[in-house]
Amino acid sequence: MPLTWGKSLVSVHIVSVADTVGYPKVLPHFPFLSSLSPSYHQTLDTKDLKVSKVTANGQAAKFTLGAKHSFMGTPLEITLPFDLSRGQHVIVEVTYETAPSASALQWLTPEQTAGKKHPYLFSQCQATHCRSMVPCQDTPAMKHTYYAQVSVPKELVAVMSALRDGEEPDPQDSSRIIYRFRQPVPMPCYLIAIVVGALESREIGPRSRVWSEKEFVDKAAYEFSETETMLKTAEGLAGPYVWGQYDILVLPPSFPYGGMENPCLTFATPTLLAGDRSLSSVIAHEISHSWTGNLVTNKTWEHFWLNEGHTVYLERMIGRSMESEQFRQFKAMGGWKDLQESVNTFGANNPLTNLVPNLNEVDLDEAFSSVPYEKGFSLLYHLEELMGGPEVFMGFVKSYIQLFSYSSITTEEWKHYLFTYFKNKVGILNKVDWNAWMYTPGMPPVKPQYDSTMADACIALSPPPQPCEEDAGSSKWEDAVPMALKMATEQGRMKFTRPLFKEVYNFDKYHEEAVRVFIVHRAAMHPVTANLVAKDLKVDTDKST
Repeated sequence: MPLTWGKSLVSVHIVSVADTVGYPKVLPHFPFLSSLSPSYHQTLDTKDLKVSKVTANGQAAKFTLGAKHSFMGTPLEITLPFDLSRGQHVIVEVTYETAPSASALQWLTPEQTAGKKHPYLFSQCQATHCRSMVPCQDTPAMKHTYYAQVSVPKELVAVMSALRDGEEPDPQDSSRIIYRFRQPVPMPCYLIAIVVGALESREIGPRSRVWSEKEFVDKAAYEFSETETMLKTAEGLAGPYVWGQYDILVLPPSFPYGGMENPCLTFATPTLLAGDRSLSSVIAHEISHSWTGNLVTNKTWEHFWLNEGHTVYLERMIGRSMESEQFRQFKAMGGWKDLQESVNTFGANNPLTNLVPNLNEVDLDEAFSSVPYEKGFSLLYHLEELMGGPEVFMGFVKSYIQLFSYSSITTEEWKHYLFTYFKNKVGILNKVDWNAWMYTPGMPPVKPQYDSTMADACIALSPPPQPCEEDAGSSKWEDAVPMALKMATEQGRMKFTRPLFKEVYNFDKYHEEAVRVFIVHRAAMHPVTANLVAKDLKVDTDKST
């Protein structure tokens, strides 16, 4: 299931997004312009958008909104007021407002920010939330360039997943400033991103700046000071970096992920600011997405492992180049443990633990796990061992990137090229149990034998576990409950927040306390996080809002 109503024969390019950002929590008067192929009908994905007008080349166009799907939203059907000939381009403008509850957007009050003085807005569109912010073909199969201009109060700054293209006073309001952006590299719409806040930046390299509120900007600049080294290392492995600028933006604590690979502007959680650069591998991961994911993209979300498995592989090759092979092995061991935890959580027979799952009528937020990341990496590492080692297999990965750049592909296309590239080793590849790797739930059919040297050194540093009475263990567990709930609500990274809430919820004595704390803090959470925690805690979403 493509999870989109957008028709693939239509080529859409966002030409201009003129947006005025302000409160209440909507993006008002947000015209969307696109060019069309020879069909006089166009279907776009929307979710909770209030569409007020559609024009084609300045002429009024008929439009209807179809039936609402629980998580896919509503198709926007546009009928052009004239016939088209092949090759003709038409500018379609959709004027609309987003909903206060738009799942792609989180609007923070001043109290939810570090500075406590100004509101803050950020977007998170992956996987299918862009439709709640922009009417679009919300599928990774379609790529587009975009140009945008954003009007904000002059005390705030706007940044987007694009190159900054100047700024000027808003001629319609002297208290506002207009920021312009352009993204000349075609990309899927889940990579459209916008942030507005009291932001400052510091230069951390010849093509990189770090952005955040002023309270964290210097700490972030120190934490991510190795960015240029990582970029150069990645270029040596995968080829030229085509996106121009590589900036990092540290978001407020409610950001639900470790990082997000928005082109030109990686999003990062403030939980990475450890003070010793020990968590910078997340940035290596997001840098790697500049090739695997953003440049070569999965055609549908069933093939998400093509994005994430290759990105983890490239991330760990960066670590290998900058640190050592033992470091790569150490990180891979940690990844295998994460994979085991995901399989245990979903269940070893759950089809969502397939490397290539069936996502028909599946909400992608609920399917998210480490499976495409670590099961995908495990397959690539297994193939690396079969094909002749990291240098040999990295040659394939680089060639794969060069061949499929600027396109969206499927697992079958990847596999066909794998067999073509290693044409002299087809006999070995034919012995791989592809069905077990791709379409069978649970752990991979082959467990890699990683070098445990660094892991053993870590274990040797830890004290042996002390036996304790069952009651004493329960008492210590109870002592940890307030700390667990505090951590679950002070930040919103789902990697931490969801398991913390679930563990407390599953402790019978604190079952109701977990629900109570969640309901109190729910309004401050990111919409995706709040929705998933509500389901984890079996909270009736209609009654708890």
